[in-house]
Amino acid sequence: MVEYQTKELDIMEMGRRVRLRREFLGLSRDELANLVDVSSQFIADIEYGHKGMSIQTLYKMSRALHISADYFLAGKVYPEEDEETQRFREEIHSTLEKCSKEQLKSVSQIVRIYEDDTRMK
Repeated sequence: MVEYQTKELDIMEMGRRVRLRREFLGLSRDELANLVDVSSQFIADIEYGHKGMSIQTLYKMSRALHISADYFLAGKVYPEEDEETQRFREEIHSTLEKCSKEQLKSVSQIVRIYEDDTRMK
């Protein structure tokens, strides 16, 4: 059985994650506000940590930004990972999102070569 630590909700950190994800997807506050059905000022208030959000808004936010609510609440995209591993995953994912189809094919080949090499050791 997995043990969970209860932490206080950090709305400043949640807001930072919303802003990072919004910017990563290239959305303006107005665009995100339209997707979530709130005002752009409310998005700014969330991003600056001045306001939290309801469960309904959290759900809409996670759908609009194509990421789990866990990411906003706890900073976890992948459960049961340490922060450093998660940071590496996010960095790699962010880089891959900007790659063309040809670049992704090359990266995939490199990863397969690396994986094969590490299995042989």
